[in-house]
Amino acid sequence: MSKNPWSYIPTLYLAEGFPYIIINTVSVLLYAQLGYPNEQITLWTGWLYLPWVLKMFWSPLVDARSTKRRWLIAAQMAMSTVLLVIAGLVCWHGLSNAPSAQWGFFTLSLVGFLIGAFVSATLDIATDGYYLLALTPKQQGYFVGIRTIFYRIAMILGSGLLVSAAGYLTTHGVPAPYHWVIFFGALALFFGGCALYHAAVLPKPLDDKPACSSRTTAWKEAFSSYFKQENVLYILLFILLYRFGEALLEKIVPLFLLKPVADGALGISMQDYGLIKGTLGLGAIIAGNLLGGWLLGKYGFRKCIWPFAVALVLPNIFYVYLANVPAGLGWVATLITVENFGYGLAMMALTVFIMYVSCGKYKTSHYAISTGIMALGMMVPSMLSGKMQAALGYAQFFWVAFLISLITFAIVPLSFKISAIEAAEKARKE
Repeated sequence: MSKNPWSYIPTLYLAEGFPYIIINTVSVLLYAQLGYPNEQITLWTGWLYLPWVLKMFWSPLVDARSTKRRWLIAAQMAMSTVLLVIAGLVCWHGLSNAPSAQWGFFTLSLVGFLIGAFVSATLDIATDGYYLLALTPKQQGYFVGIRTIFYRIAMILGSGLLVSAAGYLTTHGVPAPYHWVIFFGALALFFGGCALYHAAVLPKPLDDKPACSSRTTAWKEAFSSYFKQENVLYILLFILLYRFGEALLEKIVPLFLLKPVADGALGISMQDYGLIKGTLGLGAIIAGNLLGGWLLGKYGFRKCIWPFAVALVLPNIFYVYLANVPAGLGWVATLITVENFGYGLAMMALTVFIMYVSCGKYKTSHYAISTGIMALGMMVPSMLSGKMQAALGYAQFFWVAFLISLITFAIVPLSFKISAIEAAEKARKE
């Protein structure tokens, strides 16, 4: 327990952040580049959120069986295996031009991503639970911003610089889709390395042990204690709806940026898309996280939530502009940077909210329940977004998505009525 958290917190949250973005965003980019239609992409990749929704039901198992340390190391090794399989499937797709192979690839790769999603959700449970056990309350407060930054770095790298590198390979002699083979293969090696590194360096907290001997008891106690919280309905509504507008846009925006101009999209290259997301976007989201963490620490959740909600919602109007007014790459990059900064601010508030309502003996399970509910709030809108976009076109879809995103402002006042938030804010001042 004497090891400095700096030696493992950054790598833990890099490893936790990559799978989510690979499965939910990079899969969209992969299928888009291979020519699958928007409706098919959004509907079926929308199902990939399901493990994050369901993880609340097996989080008590992670609490009740073995240690969080063992769970997260095993999950990292399993993720390495899944990514190697997906790399192999992409290679098979490139070698076969038969129509049946195209559909077979979509089905098999989707199953691979779904298995990866279950592994990733388990990794989330174990990593977040380990964080709560390995660090003191003071260290948890200090590293909440650090862990968020490295989680976001992984997400932006996964959908930014690494995607740009894959795009670069296609312009320098690597035929499509073999640049994706290199992409997934490299990430498989990364996860294998992470598992070995963490097996060597992670301390073994004294409290990292099964919560109880009965899985049934663990499940009942975890769910009972969570849903018996005062004003739990307000907690559920806040978590479900805070990111509703973002959920509608998450899968459509990459398609809008990458699809051809003839389809009403912007038609930018994958390399440019990756550079924007991985440089300007990365800097903006880290700046938003840092500023958000500092503001939350200084002024508290209640004073910050309104301006953070504005920062989350208003940038959605940018896509209405881009869909209606011709814009150069520099202007696109500027608007995406501003959007990412606002997202960085807003997500710090949601992270703190979920930490505040995760309490008692089953903190790990409570955190998993909250993030599972959040995933449900992302899953359903993202699955519907493709049909909406196909029916309305990009321009009108972005108008509708922006108007729907205003629901965030309606649920912010609910957070002021939640006793767990009030108690946490009182403790923060003391």
